Amino acid sequence: MNETAVLLAGDVGATKTHLAVFSLQAGLRAPLAEATFASGDYPSLEALVRAFLPTIDRLPERAVFGVAGPVVAGRAHITNLPWTIDEQELRQALGLPTVHLLNDLAAIAQAVPLLGADDLHTLARGEAAPGGAIAVVAPGTGLGEAFLTWDGVRYHAHPSEGGHTDFAPTTPLEIELLRYLLSRFERVSYERICSGLGLPNIYAFLKSSGRGEEPAWLAEQLAQADDHTPVIVQAALDDERHCPLCADTLALFTSILGAEAGNLALKVLATGGVVLGGGIPPRILPILENGPFLSAFRRKGRFSRLMAQMPVRVILNPRAALLGAASYGLAVCPGRTA
Repeated sequence: MNETAVLLAGDVGATKTHLAVFSLQAGLRAPLAEATFASGDYPSLEALVRAFLPTIDRLPERAVFGVAGPVVAGRAHITNLPWTIDEQELRQALGLPTVHLLNDLAAIAQAVPLLGADDLHTLARGEAAPGGAIAVVAPGTGLGEAFLTWDGVRYHAHPSEGGHTDFAPTTPLEIELLRYLLSRFERVSYERICSGLGLPNIYAFLKSSGRGEEPAWLAEQLAQADDHTPVIVQAALDDERHCPLCADTLALFTSILGAEAGNLALKVLATGGVVLGGGIPPRILPILENGPFLSAFRRKGRFSRLMAQMPVRVILNPRAALLGAASYGLAVCPGRTA
């Protein structure tokens, strides 16, 4: 890609889509233009991009979109959003020379080697093995997972749909949660629990099983909210108007998230560390630091010692997926200044 060429990059999620235009000359940290859209307001990604293109000065030479769903043969069905995206169809419809789709977690993983100290918050320092695999777990609207491997020169990002694997309870309380959810869903994956869609399921379980009372003020807020997750999180973290039921919900959420992050770390042998992405972790840092997350992450029997050596960090930069998609499109490699 030449220095003056322009790239359109996108982070396409079920809730919102972030688009930006980059050039190799300006680099990743200085987009030429950018905007955020509510994904549900548009019938397709094509329609959303058409709303953005008139706001920029020139048509991009290529486009790369990180999308929330598996990408197979250049085609993706967006998880939790009724969109189907095809690279060739989008290229023709928008008149762009090149369009490429990346799984959104692969896009976040692509960005991990480019993130600086200000972009990350350390939960556990550990001791990263040089060139060790890195696991990425991202609870947002859904639960995304990916990982990176080292080829001797740079890291390569690999997508995964591990968030949709079967939930495996590790405590009597979690066994009860699984039974509760099985009475309501045909199948229970980790995403049914460890995501913005799943957190209200934990709340409903604890409430219905008599493990906490719902305050009247909270019931009123939940009745008025389209999305219960921000309400529950705020009530758990608010010192002035604190809700113990919400705090217990978040504690169980982080414990299960820790166990699943540990599962992925074992599966890819993430001696290079574990990174938490997505929209939820930055909002609940006090709970991740002081709650059961790390103990659940490390509670892996004979491998507990190995788990304790793995660094665990939270991505604070909300544009990580966008940066990852852009870096892929601009062919920015780790270690190169962008």
